[in-house]
Amino acid sequence: MKITKVYTRTGDQGQTSIVGGFRVSKASERLEAYGTVDELSSHLGLLAAMLSEGEYHDMIIRIQNNLFNVCTNLATDQSQTPLYDSAKLADGEIELLESEVDRMMKLLPERQGFILPGGTQVAAQAHVCRTVCRRAERRIVALSVVAQISPETLQYVNRLSDYLFVLAKIINFNAGVSEIIWQNVCK
Repeated sequence: MKITKVYTRTGDQGQTSIVGGFRVSKASERLEAYGTVDELSSHLGLLAAMLSEGEYHDMIIRIQNNLFNVCTNLATDQSQTPLYDSAKLADGEIELLESEVDRMMKLLPERQGFILPGGTQVAAQAHVCRTVCRRAERRIVALSVVAQISPETLQYVNRLSDYLFVLAKIINFNAGVSEIIWQNVCK
């Protein structure tokens, strides 16, 4: 799709069009949900830029592509507009995240306790992505109270936060950087 014009002036009064051409408030739960997924994709873009080419980089790009489908799903009021194919995740994407989590976990030593986000700069960015992903999940849950959401959309975002958590761990492990275990300083 060629973009010929960036601004339209149609949103100057605080409304925007969703899939199907319906106008909604820019403060709506729907916009909060897919706007937060868009924010997550931007953070993932920074993470991808920090990673060297290879399996983790390629997986992040794949995830960004999937998040575009998630945004299209969230931008569709299914009570008024049928879902386009571009609003659906391809079969097996949730299972792929699960298998990647399982694969990486087998490479990690068993650790006990809660970890503080950090380590390498790349791992810290993966943690930022994880927390934005969790916020996106909360926004999607809020939207699902008032609108129909495809169940795989919420499942995908839930698994994605798990993937990002384990990705941060494996990045630190591969870099030889120990994670900081939370300690209760209020003893």
